[in-house]
Amino acid sequence: CASLLQPKETLVMTISLIGDEQNSTLLRESSDQEFHRCFQFQAPQLQVEKILKLKVEVCGETFVSTEERKVKIKPYSPITFVQTDKPIYNPGQIGNFYIPFLHKQDVNENRIGQWLNTTSSSKILQLSHPLNSEAPEGTYKVVVWIYGKSIYHRFKVEQYVLPKFEIKLNLRDEISVGEEEYKVEVCIKAVHFNDTPISDMSVYLLGFEWLSSRHLTTDIHGIASFSLNTSGMPNKDFDLKVSVISQTFKVISTKLQQHILSVIRPAAPDSKTSSYLDIQKTDQTLACGQEVSIPVHYVIVGETASSSAVDVIYLALSRGAIVDHGYRKVIMQDITEGEVTFDLAVVPEMAPVVQILVYSMLPSGTIIAHSMNFPTEKCFRNKVSVEFSPSNAVPGEKNTLQLSALPGSLCGLSAVDKSVHIMEPGKRLDAEDNSGGSIRCTRCKPLTSLKNRKVTLDISSLVCFPVFSVDIYRTYLQSFPEYSLMEEFDSDRSRPIPTAQIVQMRTFFPETWIWDLVEVGESGSADVSLTVPDTITTWETEAFCLAPGGFGLAPPVELTVFQPFFLEITLPYSIIRGENFDLKATVFNYLSKCIMVAVTPAPSLDYTLTPLNDVQYSSCLCANERKTFSWTMSPSALGVLNVTISAEAVQSHAACDNEIVSVPERGRIDIVTRSLLVKAEGTEETETYNWLLCPSGQYSLTEEVELQLPMIVVEGSARASVSVLGDILGRALKNLDGLLQMPYGCGEQNMALLAPNIYILEYLRNTEQLTSAIRDKATKFLTSGYQRQLNYKHSDGAYSTFGQGSGNTWLTAFVLRSFSKAQSFIYIDPLKIKETTTWLEEKQKENGCFLRLGELFNNRMKGGVSDEVTLTAYITASMLESNMSVSDPVVNSSLSCLRNSTSDLSNTYTTALLAYTFTLAGDMEMRTLLLQHLDKMALQEGGLLHWTQTSSETSASLAVEISSYVLLASLSASPLSTADLGYSSRIVRWLVKQQNSYGGFSSTQDTVVALQALSLYSTKVFSKEGSSTVTVKSPSGGQHVFDVNQNNKLLYQERQLQDVVGKYTVEVKGSACASVQVYGFLHLFSNRYGGKEQSTNMIIVDMKMLSGFSPVPESLLEVRFCNRP
Repeated sequence: CASLLQPKETLVMTISLIGDEQNSTLLRESSDQEFHRCFQFQAPQLQVEKILKLKVEVCGETFVSTEERKVKIKPYSPITFVQTDKPIYNPGQIGNFYIPFLHKQDVNENRIGQWLNTTSSSKILQLSHPLNSEAPEGTYKVVVWIYGKSIYHRFKVEQYVLPKFEIKLNLRDEISVGEEEYKVEVCIKAVHFNDTPISDMSVYLLGFEWLSSRHLTTDIHGIASFSLNTSGMPNKDFDLKVSVISQTFKVISTKLQQHILSVIRPAAPDSKTSSYLDIQKTDQTLACGQEVSIPVHYVIVGETASSSAVDVIYLALSRGAIVDHGYRKVIMQDITEGEVTFDLAVVPEMAPVVQILVYSMLPSGTIIAHSMNFPTEKCFRNKVSVEFSPSNAVPGEKNTLQLSALPGSLCGLSAVDKSVHIMEPGKRLDAEDNSGGSIRCTRCKPLTSLKNRKVTLDISSLVCFPVFSVDIYRTYLQSFPEYSLMEEFDSDRSRPIPTAQIVQMRTFFPETWIWDLVEVGESGSADVSLTVPDTITTWETEAFCLAPGGFGLAPPVELTVFQPFFLEITLPYSIIRGENFDLKATVFNYLSKCIMVAVTPAPSLDYTLTPLNDVQYSSCLCANERKTFSWTMSPSALGVLNVTISAEAVQSHAACDNEIVSVPERGRIDIVTRSLLVKAEGTEETETYNWLLCPSGQYSLTEEVELQLPMIVVEGSARASVSVLGDILGRALKNLDGLLQMPYGCGEQNMALLAPNIYILEYLRNTEQLTSAIRDKATKFLTSGYQRQLNYKHSDGAYSTFGQGSGNTWLTAFVLRSFSKAQSFIYIDPLKIKETTTWLEEKQKENGCFLRLGELFNNRMKGGVSDEVTLTAYITASMLESNMSVSDPVVNSSLSCLRNSTSDLSNTYTTALLAYTFTLAGDMEMRTLLLQHLDKMALQEGGLLHWTQTSSETSASLAVEISSYVLLASLSASPLSTADLGYSSRIVRWLVKQQNSYGGFSSTQDTVVALQALSLYSTKVFSKEGSSTVTVKSPSGGQHVFDVNQNNKLLYQERQLQDVVGKYTVEVKGSACASVQVYGFLHLFSNRYGGKEQSTNMIIVDMKMLSGFSPVPESLLEVRFCNRP
């Protein structure tokens, strides 16, 4: 927008966009008259974001003015959002979502679902993905890639049961520092029907530094009140946390409410004028689609009028754009004071905030201005609405969802149980999120600041092109989501009454009821026929529509499903077979009269129900009362069990509350069936079978595996799966933070979690597969691991297992090699590496070997004359990997020590480590000698190669470590021949067979060394070409087929196997390698150690709690910080 004021001649205005490569003229206009006009221009189409210059020139014969501003031009990117049907899922449920082009990642950032180049003939793409019943709990992501950018949407997977009630805080969202007391009410209401209050429930106000925890109890209205003493409150925002669970708690999610604060300041103290403009503020939100009047008060003082009038110009700005503009003339006098009014048509583009800017240039050349922000109703061009008919319902009846939108709209509809959003509030589509936000714009240079204040400024030129800031001052106050009371159920509305009593069992209890795409025709409306589920609850809708006329989001509506007499069963998410728990069934009576209720469970072979001694299973129940009945339940079968209970209003001669009981003509029986997951008892074990299969040409590769169960297996607990990846390190990448499924309570375990990240990052970087998402995930682990490892550092630079006692030379060398490599990905303090190196150097003896301090990682290596040589080889390799030179005196001396020891090669582990160390040192003669000796010691089986410490050695962990060092030595030379790679591949195929289901191996050190070796091998053989097909055939004749190609190499493909016992065949055809794993999960009765070792340097206690119980946090801390020997 431009204002040309008081021209003395014909002026030519030229607006140009200046770039590095080319310039373009956007506008050229000549005039000898005043004007206030806004011009539109076409921004250039760019592939990447660029900073260009907007140049404005106004030229005449005697007047020239030039201004330049930097502008950011962004490439066009359509608005894309992701909508899931729910914010939280149970394992095994189906996740539904609307998105265009995506892949989905699980809690470990593993790609578990992928859709490539997916298109839709409609405007919305509808997809779904079933979650594995064994899906780990945590936060998952849906990632949409569109126009080279990614959009993330997160959801949770937890083992949960929907809440039966809702907790609300009734409080003011501001506290004055002058108030001595602040009153708060906690209200607990049932989620069904008319928000029935729940009395006598314990409520815990959770403590802060300035507030001790409190235990409250709700009254008959479901309310617990308390007051807070404000004297000790911090002078800042804080959250009140209320829970119905003692000690441990879940933080209640809250929604931030925006309060826009407008500050009016007087004219700047250095101003030479008392003139000003003042926009009159309204406290009401501007309603969309209406026209509002914006009054502006003006005062003009001390102006000698060369003209009888001045122009007051206004601009309406929102989301970084000028959405309206105009001006009014003001007749001037010696002292001019008055008011002008602008009529503003409120349009959707003004949401959520519109900034009104007014300014005027006075005859003296001074500009006066003022701006004010006005909150605007969130609305859309496409006005969408939904409505249920009828507006309330009983379970199982027919209903209609009436949809209205712009003609030709395609709409995404959903209806979800209100209890889901009580668990995860604030996760729904919201007009606030989809109506756009403010975009910062470059300010006009002469106007120093126009942030909600009055300003007066002197100017020296007659032309100003204001590009004003659209910053919004906000005060965020904590408030809990609004809650609307549901209407009373209309029990008198007309419904056909059946001629005979029909008893229908309630079995359909979905959490997502409606999830569908619906087209609205030319009429602009559509009716969707529905059958109401059996849940006594409130269903909340969500509906958005896309049409050529724009996007629209409907206000949510609710459907209350209710019947006056009903039964509700309370079950946990799961229980372990052999445990007992109290099964509870609550009967509700919202009839107007008393009834006699008889509650009866259905018999089942899957469980036993034992009546409690002091419980009667028939009882009076008067109007608006409820009663809970309990049994002791003992499941005897595994899997998902159905529990069926009936409640019936029966005839009785007994009086209830001095009232004769009645039996309703209809709805006197309610039968409910709910499901319960029963898990196996015993200790869970896993058994894995791995192959790296690399076919070539027309020949396929086939492997067979026979799954068998041990005698001590818990009956019914076994299950099996097969997974396929196109990358040898894909499984490890999937489980970067859980390769060994162990804690990280000591320095060795922590390093075992940290080091593999480094090697996998190096592999992905070297093969150009490293994405920003993987880098962010891995560097986060590296950073936290680095900081955690410093807890085990001594002041002299050494590290020990628990940070106590003397330093450990083996662990210190491990830290040195890992931190040195990690420097290329995260910040590592160079001083820490220097201190560690110095400490190790000080432990070198005169003969060049290193002094052993602390225990070795692997207790199978204790004792023997080779301990000193093995330790020296490890430390020397660590120094060489940390870029110390072979000519360094310390390294040179240690190599001399190692050369003197090569006359005795009886220790296979030491020989393999020496071969790798001399390879790093570049001593090819010694390397060749050692590898030749190792080749003679190799164990060959089915074309595979590996090494053990002795011929009778059965330790898979030590064999993995030895074989990995041989592989590192074989691959670290340059150049590598085809024969070298062929030899190495035989070792790799054996190593892959030893992997556990998480991609790690048996223990800490073997996992670290093996993944280092596999990373190096993968880098050497990486190819961007090839594809294969994997076929897994079951004993019963069924089969699973997997495609592996360059687009899905890192996609984790998994299928459940129906046959737990029997012979499976795995066949791979094509030209790309495939990593295949068949693994079985089972529970065993035995929890005793069956190995040969008599002692160990560490044990891990993994205690499984009884269902429904969790440990007291303080007791865990006592175990963690107990005295160690």
